[in-house]
Amino acid sequence: MTNTLINTEEIKNQSLARFPEFVQKLVELVRIPSVSSAPDQEPVRRSAKAVAEMFEQLGMETQILSAPKGNGEEGAPAVVARKIVSPEAPTVLLYAHHDVQPAGPLERWKSEPFEAVEREGRLYGRGTSDDKAGVIVHYGALSLLGEQCPVNVTCYIEGEEEVGSPSFRNFLETYHDLLKADVIVVCDSDNWRVGEPALTGSLRGVVTADVHVQVGNSALHSGAFGGPILDAVTVGSMLVASCYDEQGALQIEGLKGSLDAEVEYPEALFKEDAQLLDNYELAGKGALASRLWYQPSLTVIGWDQRSVADSANAIAPETNFRLSMRVAPGQDSVEAAEALKAHLESKAPFGAKVSVTIAECGPSYQAQPSQAQKEMQWALSEAFAHPCVEIGCGGAIPMTADFQAVLPEAQILITGVEDPATNAHSENESQDLGDLRKAIAAEALLLARLGKLV
Repeated sequence: MTNTLINTEEIKNQSLARFPEFVQKLVELVRIPSVSSAPDQEPVRRSAKAVAEMFEQLGMETQILSAPKGNGEEGAPAVVARKIVSPEAPTVLLYAHHDVQPAGPLERWKSEPFEAVEREGRLYGRGTSDDKAGVIVHYGALSLLGEQCPVNVTCYIEGEEEVGSPSFRNFLETYHDLLKADVIVVCDSDNWRVGEPALTGSLRGVVTADVHVQVGNSALHSGAFGGPILDAVTVGSMLVASCYDEQGALQIEGLKGSLDAEVEYPEALFKEDAQLLDNYELAGKGALASRLWYQPSLTVIGWDQRSVADSANAIAPETNFRLSMRVAPGQDSVEAAEALKAHLESKAPFGAKVSVTIAECGPSYQAQPSQAQKEMQWALSEAFAHPCVEIGCGGAIPMTADFQAVLPEAQILITGVEDPATNAHSENESQDLGDLRKAIAAEALLLARLGKLV
């Protein structure tokens, strides 16, 4: 390790000069269809091998490891690569994942999903952003620093994030000594806009609830009995509606949240990002960004009911539906789940029988102010030549809570390279190449700053 100070402009210039090399590495990774939900897991194993070889090229001690899932089955292969420069230096854990979502309907793609194609400054393909770009951020930053890297580094690139990381907690506990760190950088989140960097300071939790509604013991002729008796689907719809006030804000006693946000999100811009109909009115109260990041939300994500093709003039006696609730940062997800269950079971319309089963409780995350957070904000602002803002994330990254629980001594930083046009998990996923280049430079600057070389 050298004690020579690192020039900030030189890091940015080197990121620009070497960027074609880093993009080519990303193209090669995208070519491997590492879909973690697919029956054939050979591509996931091949992807892990390719990632391991990349970090081996940097002179890092690299292993492909796995741990059992909760059901006892072996988890997907993860890559752990280490570079130890000094026992006295701080240790930084760099996280990303090499698995991806399925491509989905191929006819909706403008190019082959697993053959990365550049169009107008963006690289299109499955995993170009989520999250093989995260792998490239780590690889690129370490490449730029080379032998000047002033901190110990462990790269942890998992292979099952897109299926909920079922072996993640076991992996952390099994390989605790390999993974312990002073700072953890999770590169799997968003920037505010293209060219405007962000540090994610909070994540909403998630609750999944299955609801059964029953009004009778058998189907009834809608002509003979319709009127005094409402079908179970209608009653279930009324039950869902009871969760909201007239403005579309949740009115479930016991749920928490904030009406304020640091970032202003113009309504017209949000509608454009979300591809909404022009006349659709946004629901809820408070700052628009707070509704996305700092308030709870509720969505019907599945409903068992008769299809139009099989419709009949009958009153359905019972129905099942599934709700997904996002929990405000800082609130315990189990507490929020109990509040949802109590509301639904106490608001049963017309005395219908309502039973609620909580299927999942994923924790929320609220970052605590730290020195590492300040250094990351500086590094992002410097690399992007634009002030870094703190944002929240409406979705959950459940493994963040596992990092907190198993590695409590570490300061956690959540960054990323996605933007509103990324289309992660959808067709035509893409990555803005300018933001990727700047993110690589930002992480290199962060590592240099943590090692007191900037």
